[in-house]
Amino acid sequence: QVRLVESGGGLVQAGGSLRLSCAASVRTVNSFALGWFRQVPGKERTLIAFGTWGGEATYYADSVKGRFTIARGTAKNTADLQMNNLKPEDTAVYYCATDPTIGSRRPKYKTYEYENWGQGTQVTVSS
Repeated sequence: QVRLVESGGGLVQAGGSLRLSCAASVRTVNSFALGWFRQVPGKERTLIAFGTWGGEATYYADSVKGRFTIARGTAKNTADLQMNNLKPEDTAVYYCATDPTIGSRRPKYKTYEYENWGQGTQVTVSS
């Protein structure tokens, strides 16, 4: 299994930016699939971005397109999610997920399609 740890969350004002990082316990392969999800209390965990550990994106949800960007992490075995122009509606717990057995060419929208998950990091956007 692969252990993942998200970091970089916090409190930010609307219009601000945050950069989340997903750190893996093993050496990552650039072509392996990477999904970013978010969840608010009482709601399902939904996919907001999908791509690879190498920073190639194949999907962004309409709610974040043009504001969020998948990027290669600056540290080894990490991947980042750059979040710009944050809105109060972005307040949620953010998770990264990966699975070496699933392809990265087409987005994987369901949580059960991923074997490995991080514990999540809280993002709170105030108005």
